[in-house]
Amino acid sequence: MIEILLWIAGGFCFLYFLVCGLYAGFGASYLGIWPAAGVVFVLLALLVHMERRGRTAIHLPQWIKVALTCLVLAGVLLFAVMEGLIVSGMFARGPKDLDYIIVLGAQVRGDRVSIALANRLEAAQAYLEENPRTVAVLSGGQGPGENLSEAQAMYDWLTEKGIDGNRLIREDVSTDTWENMVNSRAKIGTNRVSVGIVTNNFHVYRGTMLAKCAGFADAHGIAGPSHTVMQLHYLVREGLALAKDILKYQILGKGQV
Repeated sequence: MIEILLWIAGGFCFLYFLVCGLYAGFGASYLGIWPAAGVVFVLLALLVHMERRGRTAIHLPQWIKVALTCLVLAGVLLFAVMEGLIVSGMFARGPKDLDYIIVLGAQVRGDRVSIALANRLEAAQAYLEENPRTVAVLSGGQGPGENLSEAQAMYDWLTEKGIDGNRLIREDVSTDTWENMVNSRAKIGTNRVSVGIVTNNFHVYRGTMLAKCAGFADAHGIAGPSHTVMQLHYLVREGLALAKDILKYQILGKGQV
């Protein structure tokens, strides 16, 4: 049974890699985790197959097998906890009349916002229209292949949709989520305000956690949608990123302000 499940898991990883690559491009960030995982599952299936038939040249002591099994189970449990935390933030809408919302940047293709960024901007637009006293910080620098900063692209998009530019603050130097929070706090000038973190649903929990680590005690998530086809990839990738950031910012306390 275990051997069959491993073969199925390996095949699924390779197939999902092809689907995601055809849908979003094979250059999508961290897409290589899927063929890598597929290779691991296939190798494990082969080892199980050889072990069952007594053909393996490696005979591990029982205590090593038990230790490896416990290590794998601990990893699976940790990953399940990370995914549970991510899912807990995926439907956040945020309270009304927040002082600020911080819209996290995402890829801009030349001059045009990507679908992921458009999803975030649609959630920001809806919140700003429903809460006319809220001010938005548009946070994102300029990366490779981008003709303008993500902050400027977001500003252009929102003003074209009718949002008053006087309600929009551009923060155009950040390159990751932690910098989004620290630099947005500098733009706001204080952490004694209520803020909503606007991002794609899979990213809400980590974004809100990092906002609190950056000193925003009254931080809330505001979830936008994400690609249905890519959702599983985003959840897996985000689980790894969340574990890293919990270790770095919550346990080790690096970057605390």
